Amino acid sequence: MSIPTELMGSIPRPQYLIDGMAAHAAGRLSLADLTRLQDRAVSETISRLEATGSPVVTDGDQCKPSAYTYPLTGLRNLAPDGVTISYADGHTRQLPRLVSGPFRYGTFAQTYLHAAVKFASRPVTQTVVAPSFLSLLYPSSAISGYSREAFLSDLANESEKEIRGCLEEGAASVQLDYGHGRLSLKLSPSKELLRGFIALDNEVLGRFSAADRARIGVHTYPGADQDSAHSLDVDYTELLPEFFRLKAGAFYLQMASEPDPAQALKIARDCSTDDQRLFIGVIDPIDPRVETAEEVAERVLEATSYIPVHRLGTCDDAGFSPYADDTSTSREIAFAKIEARVRGTRMAAETLGL
Repeated sequence: MSIPTELMGSIPRPQYLIDGMAAHAAGRLSLADLTRLQDRAVSETISRLEATGSPVVTDGDQCKPSAYTYPLTGLRNLAPDGVTISYADGHTRQLPRLVSGPFRYGTFAQTYLHAAVKFASRPVTQTVVAPSFLSLLYPSSAISGYSREAFLSDLANESEKEIRGCLEEGAASVQLDYGHGRLSLKLSPSKELLRGFIALDNEVLGRFSAADRARIGVHTYPGADQDSAHSLDVDYTELLPEFFRLKAGAFYLQMASEPDPAQALKIARDCSTDDQRLFIGVIDPIDPRVETAEEVAERVLEATSYIPVHRLGTCDDAGFSPYADDTSTSREIAFAKIEARVRGTRMAAETLGL
């Protein structure tokens, strides 16, 4: 496909896997039996993604408890009362709180990638959580014997290890989830928190070669959980100029659900550089209506009015089920939307004579 198109992480899990994860957590299902269910779900997900015509695939985060907290699996130095994230529909998600050091990942994303490549006949991309999101684990008051500076150093090292491991495992690209970017402006309108996030992430990204960074992207969106967002009301133009300071080769931008996509595209054009590829969101995952391929093609063609086509790609605005228990979107709708993105992107490329 002459205009690249990629999936943003998560696909709703099949009910048998959701039930299996709950049974394992309750001690009613062995790890071996859960692994068999996970392998089945990953195999089915990749097979269906390939059937949509997707040029690259993912495991759909089938084995992750969430796209944000999977590295915390098995850790014992956490308390449940961390930062709370509020969504527009009134529901919340709460992060755990770190209570002691050192900080280490309990699970690395290359574990999921290693399982996925067994089933894929096409290149596999891997999503990872940005280290800046996990920086929210450290409490506002210091941890005795473990400073915030020591925590951030450990966190950066763990994140580098994860990204490097995914690249070495053969990931076609690594996507850093940055759904907290816009949220940070709601938590800290001064942008102090956002700039701290970007400094931490650039500390990690700066450890990679230019060739490696060409395969590393960052994905921003205003939250997408239970068909609700947490920061769509935050002005996108406040985020984007800072966002493009990240030392990444690809930027995946929520756009289909954006109230004023033209303004956001202008900012993206003006603030990005020629060596950065911009993947424009053409599918809204929290809208239950399935977009048509024609609608997608129109969105792609609109984007070419601002972004040179050789730097353009398409994506979904966000993953379809970032938390394992999010069943607000069915698997059938998710795959239908993905197929519309693939077909619409191809239609736009044909219209452009590519």
